[in-house]
Amino acid sequence: MELNHIDHGMAFDFGRASEDYAKYRDIYPASFYAKLRKFSIGLPGQHVLDLGTGTGVLPRGIYAQKLEFQALTGVEPNLRFTGVDISPNQIEMARALSRGMPIDYLVCPAEEIDFPPETFDAVTACQCFFYFDREVLMPKLHQALKPGGRFAILSMFWLPKESEIVSQSEQLVLKYNPEWTGGGLRRKNKIEQKRSTKMKWARPQLKTEHRFFYCEDLPFTRESWHGRMLACRGIGASSLSAEKIAAFEADHLRYLETLPEKFTIPHQMMMLILRKV
Repeated sequence: MELNHIDHGMAFDFGRASEDYAKYRDIYPASFYAKLRKFSIGLPGQHVLDLGTGTGVLPRGIYAQKLEFQALTGVEPNLRFTGVDISPNQIEMARALSRGMPIDYLVCPAEEIDFPPETFDAVTACQCFFYFDREVLMPKLHQALKPGGRFAILSMFWLPKESEIVSQSEQLVLKYNPEWTGGGLRRKNKIEQKRSTKMKWARPQLKTEHRFFYCEDLPFTRESWHGRMLACRGIGASSLSAEKIAAFEADHLRYLETLPEKFTIPHQMMMLILRKV
């Protein structure tokens, strides 16, 4: 895929990093899923569509939480998912990881979804909405959602201004891939949150119901942080040569040897919940 507003048009494909993605990017904390439940996403009886599903991290995570719910209450969650992604490799990995779960997967760009009207109770897009053509996608989402259905735009990103580990890792990514535009993110403040609620692309089909930010320190080991960096768009999913990726790995591993075996990385989570009107 090539997008002019992403990495200065440099091609990327998360399918190249599917193995690392599956192993090291399933890191959303329990609080993330609890807040989704609070905002009526992934409730018992729902059919949920996950756009840009990758290796199925979000539907698998929601389903695991529902199994815990069933164990505690004895109530069958009766929850179904459909995950779509443009990458065949990602979908192949998602299917392998989701055996026995009520999750269907399709290889399909988000803009080409074609479901009967009012199919889904909720739609999610985690770490991917900025890749999509909103003018094409939004009318299709409005049609696919049931009345009162919710569309959740979700993200979780590390904070380099608040972590020397993140800052050093980002600098090494940029050393080998100066076109990468995924770094340098900072904590959102209340003024930015209020300003960013004006989204012409969502109107009149969808109305903002909640916009929520919070931060949490997530645990890593040297191995899991290295894997997380390999699975990012700037390295494993990029169109860098194998030689450059290997050189990044060597440099990053040398840096990690200077760190404790275990540490935490500050992240900010964002949830924008829109409701069909």
